[in-house]
Amino acid sequence: MMYQSPLVVIKIGGEIVLDTRQCQGLVDNIQSLLDANWQVVMLHGGGVQITTLQNQLGRESTKIEGRRITTAGDLQIVKQVIAGEVNVDLVATLINGGINAFGFHGASAQLISATRREPMLFPSCGKHAIDLGEVGDVVSIRSSIISTLLDEGMVPVIASLGIDPHGCILNINADTTAVKLATALSADLLLFVTAIGGVYHDINDFQSRVSVLPQSLARKLTDREVIQGGMIPKITEAFNALASTVGRVAILSAASKGAFLSIANGNINYGTTLFID
Repeated sequence: MMYQSPLVVIKIGGEIVLDTRQCQGLVDNIQSLLDANWQVVMLHGGGVQITTLQNQLGRESTKIEGRRITTAGDLQIVKQVIAGEVNVDLVATLINGGINAFGFHGASAQLISATRREPMLFPSCGKHAIDLGEVGDVVSIRSSIISTLLDEGMVPVIASLGIDPHGCILNINADTTAVKLATALSADLLLFVTAIGGVYHDINDFQSRVSVLPQSLARKLTDREVIQGGMIPKITEAFNALASTVGRVAILSAASKGAFLSIANGNINYGTTLFID
């Protein structure tokens, strides 16, 4: 699908919504992109908020290599948190900053059609396939809905849920959905916005930022567990995006004003820009 203006898909981690500095930076950065005639589509998860509510309810949060196991009970929490709390708060923040945000979730009008994921193998779990539960894989995305909102001058803000042909809601990793969304829209740019703001050789030393991350180095850093936890699916999905129709991919923080537009203009002075070598 072609757009007259360049298009960016921005994936927001739930931790961003809880950080006042990141939220203000998010508003400023998105406004800079809009002023530069970029079209903006946002998608979010809410991992921090989901885990918090699970703990409050006495439920255990289980992840394997950054992927959340979602029981039927956990799915109720996921729906409440990301389609309710996080989506509403994020939209309110953007509107308060003067951005015409429109919040909804992937099940709306079957925006994100999905199928339940089959049990899968994880390197850390040996030869036994793991069933992640009520977790889905994206089958298709109704890009026309997003195009309509963009034509109306809105910034779509989408909660990462999917729906199967039987009307069952499925939890979908937001990094995975962001890639599918960016691919369906043939986005010029995909940004993963995190509080950490990139990949570092030493997470405790911000001077060790990896400004450019080729795929070969990503594999080495993953093997050395420099890249670990939730960053693993993020990096994996980022390279999947580059292998499809997405122009460029970067991981960065929202805290610095002008960071998004700088990356959009091809600079590497913020975050980590990925490429396939």
